[in-house]
Amino acid sequence: MNRHAHVEPAWRNIGFAAATHNDGLAARLSHYRGVHRINRLSLMKITAANVSSVESRMDLFEVSPTSMWLEDYSDLKTLFDQWRAEGVEDIRSHLLAEPRRIAQCSACIRLLRVNARTLSLYGAASFEELASQLDTVLRDDMHAAHIDELEQLWSGSGRFQSQTANYALDGRRLDLLLKGVILPGHESTWDRVLVIVEDITELESAWRKLAQSEQYARGLFEQAPISLWVEDFSAIRKLLDELRHRGITDFRTFTDVHPEFIERCMREFRVLDVNHHTLSLFQAADKPTLLARLDEIFRDDMVNSFREQLIDLWDGIIFQQREVVNYSLDGSTLHIHMQFSVFPGHESTWDLVLVSLTDITARKKAEAYLEYLGQHDVLTGLKNRSFYTDEVERLRRKGVYPVTAIVLDLNTLKQANDELGHAAGDALLRRAGEVISQAIDKPMHAARIGGDEFIILMPGSDSDAGERLLENLHKLIALNNQYYTGLPMSLSMGMATCASAEGLDDMLRRADMAMYEKKREYYAAQKKR
Repeated sequence: MNRHAHVEPAWRNIGFAAATHNDGLAARLSHYRGVHRINRLSLMKITAANVSSVESRMDLFEVSPTSMWLEDYSDLKTLFDQWRAEGVEDIRSHLLAEPRRIAQCSACIRLLRVNARTLSLYGAASFEELASQLDTVLRDDMHAAHIDELEQLWSGSGRFQSQTANYALDGRRLDLLLKGVILPGHESTWDRVLVIVEDITELESAWRKLAQSEQYARGLFEQAPISLWVEDFSAIRKLLDELRHRGITDFRTFTDVHPEFIERCMREFRVLDVNHHTLSLFQAADKPTLLARLDEIFRDDMVNSFREQLIDLWDGIIFQQREVVNYSLDGSTLHIHMQFSVFPGHESTWDLVLVSLTDITARKKAEAYLEYLGQHDVLTGLKNRSFYTDEVERLRRKGVYPVTAIVLDLNTLKQANDELGHAAGDALLRRAGEVISQAIDKPMHAARIGGDEFIILMPGSDSDAGERLLENLHKLIALNNQYYTGLPMSLSMGMATCASAEGLDDMLRRADMAMYEKKREYYAAQKKR
């Protein structure tokens, strides 16, 4: 069912006994030479630039069990923009025509920060020690993988991945699976790129040694630190061949019309064997238990990814890799990096397939948290100004009109900071965030867009809906002040509505002016007391 990704390792000159065959299942492993060398950091410039307030809160970044690198690619984007202006269309050809351009790209990348796991992985005592010895860490011929990364960034996907080899400071070789993503809010500058490095040294070393003996291969399979599956896809191969004989040529369209075919294929492949790590990963007591409950592992979100796997197989792609979702037998969600490879010599039948699954759940949680930080104000829990800017542009392009906006400003924040300290001011801001969060509902969005200023965007809402929300906000503020002792919270609020995208900017200005009028009235009333 689903976990498939490109595993270039294969079995050669070794008999591999599959657990479901009484007489043993012979298979051959071809040699594995899938190390993609990479030179993406070889000329990286080191900077001691301050990390932004968002990054300074990235506790998860520091404690993540996965190696993380925070880098600045803004100079690389500038270089790419220059090349595009000069008429460059094929970045790979452009780089290969003049190899010094690869070094030029590397020189544009600046290292900002690494986490503790990175220092441990490379045997470095500090960031400064690692940064000063990058020529030791990043050496040998790694240009090919670096070109792959540059090509992926050039395509505009905002992310890249590759497989490479680095070296620890003590000389140890590290085989790595690398993935980078431009952080949300930085797509226009590339000044914050998160690079996640998975250490697959044990797996890669294992594949290089498998050819030594069948006994060693079997033991390694069972004890490998990642989940390994041996499967039989021959029934699926026959189903696909039958479709071709019926004249089907567009398999994607066929599966759009006949989604039940995907579910049938999910029932047709057979699992021949799994290793011990698979039992641990999926919380299975033993192999029979796991094999009897496969429908609990491969379900829900797996259907779409399995469909993409079948489409690749239809197109003749028998080495695959992708990220999928599986489920352990205790019901928890597992994010998996899946690699799928048809064994050499079995390309015509698909009766012997090797699948490796790497648990990337921790990495996905880290990515999700970093994405959250990129769109949210940490103090109030509301969206931040970056999200607000993007949402306004989205409304301008394809918003549901009318749109109403309510601009809010927290009164007496300066007084609280000056007289009671910034902790008291922060408490007022958090209370404002609580009130606003309680008042809104989908598809509304609320953001903190300044020190004491907030905004609520209400797509598809007219002025009457805005008035009702203002009334609700006043009630919630009154309740909040009853619950909290100390300085009362007060918000000045202004509202405006527009009927089309052409009036969006004017509507935002009118809401802002209305808020300032309420604020003047508030302080005028305060002076009379």
